[in-house]
Amino acid sequence: MLFVPEFAIAYGFVNGPGGTHTSRTMMLRELRLLLESCAPDSRYDDYASAIIDDNVLLKQTASTRLRSLRALRELYALKSDSLLFRAMRDLWAEEPAAQPTLALLCAVARDPLLRATAHAVLSSPIGHSVPAAQLAKAATEAFPGHYNVATAAKIGRNAASSWTQAGYLEGHLTKIRTATTPHAVAVAYALLQGHLCGARGEALFDTFWMRLLDAPRHRLRDLAVAASQAGSIDLRQAGAVTEITFSYLLRNGANEAPTP
Repeated sequence: MLFVPEFAIAYGFVNGPGGTHTSRTMMLRELRLLLESCAPDSRYDDYASAIIDDNVLLKQTASTRLRSLRALRELYALKSDSLLFRAMRDLWAEEPAAQPTLALLCAVARDPLLRATAHAVLSSPIGHSVPAAQLAKAATEAFPGHYNVATAAKIGRNAASSWTQAGYLEGHLTKIRTATTPHAVAVAYALLQGHLCGARGEALFDTFWMRLLDAPRHRLRDLAVAASQAGSIDLRQAGAVTEITFSYLLRNGANEAPTP
């Protein structure tokens, strides 16, 4: 799923061809530092001040702080009026072990270059090598003619680092595909992403966002039940009919995505 529906752009999704991974990774360490330093109800100005004035990211120069703020804004929005960011922020502290997956899901939604590399990673068997060049090739094939060889190589390296930060790859020079562990809050977030892109009911388990969780369907269903019991989502099953709604994550009068 390279391009999201146009109506989903209003919720924080981004279509290509540009992307933060031309210059940065998903910046999981920096995101964790930032969200740990700011209250859950912080505004964008609060996040900006924490980075620029308080230097919570521990950057050495003012210019590096500015570049880090810009990259984090591109990857995660950092605004409560972006449903993608607000929902991630709502779920962030619930299961710390799920934070890498939550960050990946948001970054993939907002960076088409990282999104373009997803199939190359997910289709690689556990234990097999996933070279950065393979990810660079996936990105350039998705956006032909947009990137020269040097930039493509950098995209590949940055994407490989992001997938490593998220737990899908391991290793320093040689990246090896590794198994991941799904979590209930990540399932809740992925279901919301599918909903915001127009999926409903049982089809929510078949979206690109759920495939990113890299787990069997029965396991994801069990985790969806756990997320419902925790109040993150509302899941109801009546015979063959599945209904999933989001009274918590879409609270405060948030508009629901239209059905295509």
